[in-house]
Amino acid sequence: MRITYTAVALVAALAAAGCAQMPPLAFDRTRVLHTVHDGIGDDLLTAGLGRSGLALAQPPAVADPRNPTRAELRRRAIHANYRALFDMTAAGGFGVLYGPNIDLAGNDTLGEGRIAGDEFLTVLDGGDGRDNVVLMVQVPATFSPAQPCIVAAPSSGSRGIYGAISVVGEWGLKRGCAVAYTDKGTGTGWHDLDTDTVNLVTGERATAERAGRDSHFTAALTAAERARFVQQYPHRIAVKHAHSQRNPERDWGRHTLAAVEFAFHVLNGLRDARAGQYTPHNTLVIAAGVSNGGYASLLAAEQDERGLIDGVAVSMPNVSLAGHAVPAIQQGARRFEGNGRSLLDYITLKNLYVPCASLAAAQAQAPLNTVPRPLREARCAELTRRGLLQGADLEAQATHAQRILDDAGILPEAGPLLPAHYTLNVFQSVAVLYAKSYGRFAVTDHLCGFSYAATVAQGEDAGRPTAATGLELSFAASSGIPPTAGVSIVNNLSRGGAREDRASVTASSGARDMNLDGALCLRALATGVDPVSGQPLTGELAAQHRRVAAGIAQTRMSGQLRGKPTAIVNGRADALLPPNHAARAYVAFNRAVDPAARVHYWEVTHAQHLDALNAVAGFDSRFLPLHVYYVQALNLMWDHLRHGRPLPPSQLVRTTPRAVVEGRTAAITPANVPRIEQAPGPNTLIDFGLDGTLRIPQ
Repeated sequence: MRITYTAVALVAALAAAGCAQMPPLAFDRTRVLHTVHDGIGDDLLTAGLGRSGLALAQPPAVADPRNPTRAELRRRAIHANYRALFDMTAAGGFGVLYGPNIDLAGNDTLGEGRIAGDEFLTVLDGGDGRDNVVLMVQVPATFSPAQPCIVAAPSSGSRGIYGAISVVGEWGLKRGCAVAYTDKGTGTGWHDLDTDTVNLVTGERATAERAGRDSHFTAALTAAERARFVQQYPHRIAVKHAHSQRNPERDWGRHTLAAVEFAFHVLNGLRDARAGQYTPHNTLVIAAGVSNGGYASLLAAEQDERGLIDGVAVSMPNVSLAGHAVPAIQQGARRFEGNGRSLLDYITLKNLYVPCASLAAAQAQAPLNTVPRPLREARCAELTRRGLLQGADLEAQATHAQRILDDAGILPEAGPLLPAHYTLNVFQSVAVLYAKSYGRFAVTDHLCGFSYAATVAQGEDAGRPTAATGLELSFAASSGIPPTAGVSIVNNLSRGGAREDRASVTASSGARDMNLDGALCLRALATGVDPVSGQPLTGELAAQHRRVAAGIAQTRMSGQLRGKPTAIVNGRADALLPPNHAARAYVAFNRAVDPAARVHYWEVTHAQHLDALNAVAGFDSRFLPLHVYYVQALNLMWDHLRHGRPLPPSQLVRTTPRAVVEGRTAAITPANVPRIEQAPGPNTLIDFGLDGTLRIPQ
């Protein structure tokens, strides 16, 4: 591996983001980190681990955990991001249907899957050192000047710069394309306020003073403000996505376009056999991504005023349509209205009611339904006491909680996954972080009493904030959204002092109900209504809601894709981003505002948002890897753009779950995951009614 530093700088930057049109970026004086990977000891895709190393549960070794090198952090980050997004078992499909060793035709021909080439890293900043959006371009040795291509790969969730390497980067590199990544202004930017240490953009830790503008994120506090805050609230962590006070989501499309521009800059600076003059007119560009990365690519297509992007292929995209009139959705005999809810709206609803709904008889045996039962029973009891649930006994209350979720358009196919998502803090973590981000709240604001800190694991002080350890490896271990890598969500308002949220005691009632006060506060911020009284908010909470609502409005999508062919893949059982409020809603809204749009929507049965959960006993026999279909979608888009082949019509793909034989789930085969069809069979087409209703087969 050879590392050089090239003088490069950003003259126009995100100071222009959010305006009607951002001018072309000029990269010319700031530093770019250029790393050459030989494809043997180290490589672009697997950091030298290969398929075999990625399959190991144990993270790669680090010589000195207190002082890891950039290369060690990179290797660990790639390992962690693969394992966070995929079922890594062979029985579930890794190394068999997908993975570095599987070629683009679906065959096991690529050995360990290592890919040689160059990696270029830089930072996009608006001039004050606070945006620090990381951009990265990987150019494989197989990049062809005769058929140049770029794949935009914004990270999923709040992940860092390697957050899309497995789900998008792998496909692009196998195609011989340059892959243009961005962390979207999120990632692991953690400021430990006790020690005043931060992550650099390359992952290492340093004091905020030494890091300067190379810091990935430093909270906007003076030394005196930090000292006062630490004295009152010791051990707290400021988190970039939550506390940057930038509402980065509004610029995710701009960040994705900037990554594409950086790719053109890099390609036009090559001085080897891959050199050429590359422009949007002679280079194929596909915007791709999953979850928040899918949202970023759709938003980039909407905002692409200079024609950088040729086509879009995304999987299970998050979207922002709150405030728009979204057409009805008809699935079989069931009709869904009101499909323009914001992410914060439906996430706070699930955060409030799933703990109780998980006690219903239908969910009793759901995998990972493991939050201690007394805590869930207390949540049911308190919701009932406050008039938010009805029922004379626990089963009736839990059934009512589930009915509330059903009535909100959350599909029954997602039901078995909801308890697991709550167990894993998915709803709680998203609700807390996005409320802070949308409202541009500072780390000192303690919105709804929430903060972030490491907490004591056990003993009489269990749950109390404590000094964080292991932050040196946080770049590699963190998803960017606590709880993760040893940092927890803390309820500062707990009776008896701050505690980890689920271990806390609700201030208003003294109940151990996993901080119902906090869940109700987040719900109020999302809706503008007191959940208990049903009355509009007043006072400080009303002002906070207005800030949150203004932030959500800044993220609102137009639905206008500028004529770009677009493929969207989604699992029907998505429990994180309900299809009626995410993928389906975007497809319906796009058709309403742009009837000539070329959007193809492929919905897959027995598929859900978090493929990694498919490895869990009980889920392995119910769910199949959606990633198999995303690879198909990327291949279909490639064939359409490169060879003019038609994209298949919108359709429901009916899969067959893996069989259970003598108590064991059989290994996956191609028969479990039938292909997206050019001529789908009867009762599979997804289309529109005369009134604009999106019609989906049962």
